[in-house]
Amino acid sequence: MSQEMVPLARIFPDRRAMAISPTTTVRPGLTPRQKAAVIVRHLLSDGATLPIATLPEHMQAALAEQMGKMRLIDRVTLDAVVNEFLSELEAVGLAFSGGIEGALLMMDGHISQSAASRIRRLASTSSKVDPWERITALPVDRLLPILTDEAVEVGAVMLSKLPVQKAAELLGRLPGERARRIAYAVSLTGNTEPETVRRIGAALLAELDNQPIRAFEAGPVERVGAILNVSPSLTRDDVLEGLENEDAAFAAEVRRAIFTFVHIPARLSPRDAPKITRIVDQPILVTALAAAQGKPDLQEAAEFILDNISQRLAQSLREEIPARGKVKDKDGEEAMNAIILAIRQMEGAGEITLVQPEGD
Repeated sequence: MSQEMVPLARIFPDRRAMAISPTTTVRPGLTPRQKAAVIVRHLLSDGATLPIATLPEHMQAALAEQMGKMRLIDRVTLDAVVNEFLSELEAVGLAFSGGIEGALLMMDGHISQSAASRIRRLASTSSKVDPWERITALPVDRLLPILTDEAVEVGAVMLSKLPVQKAAELLGRLPGERARRIAYAVSLTGNTEPETVRRIGAALLAELDNQPIRAFEAGPVERVGAILNVSPSLTRDDVLEGLENEDAAFAAEVRRAIFTFVHIPARLSPRDAPKITRIVDQPILVTALAAAQGKPDLQEAAEFILDNISQRLAQSLREEIPARGKVKDKDGEEAMNAIILAIRQMEGAGEITLVQPEGD
């Protein structure tokens, strides 16, 4: 069973062959927790992958404890538990996503941000809610300030509670000295009481929820960079020159945020180049490649794409480029921007990861 709903026929493909009588009942005294343990054990024995790690920790612990106490279950009882489980699944008419975050996700677009923040604040004060469930689900950019500004010990606790991949990404974005101090502090968290960890999580969650609602999802650097990405080159150069005169530091950050056609060789992995040809229509691709001819920076990007896609397609494109003839600057920029937008869409979907430019 994956994290998505798996068809019942895939979980129990031989259901009709089990010959379970509709009147079969589960052995008296078998508790709901024991039934859950039976189902989980049965699915695991069939090789199913269960998203048990997504359950709250106390539920994971209770399930493991129950499975450790059980010994043998006869075939009649197993069949009856499975039959009851399937009957309950088939009787479900509507399912709600668990927890406050699941509810707010369903209501996204139908509830104001201020109301959502208030609901989150109220939920975070409840002792029945595990604050770390929400904290671990937050994006890295929301969590990074905690590791940067909070006490090293608090950062070490948070790092210990996060999934390994997210913790590694956060650690990699910290200055070297800060990263080393927090990493060492992790080694000192072994004897921390669970209630202390919960209180730290609750305090961090309250701090995150009390942050003012942002009018814009992206920061000013990202917004200006995104606008200049698809602006004509003359406009982009003129705006950047003006920004440098007004605020050189801000202009430098915007330059790093900008990703245009000329940046493709430096920021796109060669193995991701073929994905461009699956998203961008070939006439647009030919127009962009033709417009790049004779312009060193742009031609380097064009050759990067041609060198890293299939030889047959590259040869076809090379033959079409001369036939395309001279391309107007406006048409060339529009075609190149279409390629950049496609790359950005793939990045946003997690299909590719762009190489981050180094700071000045």
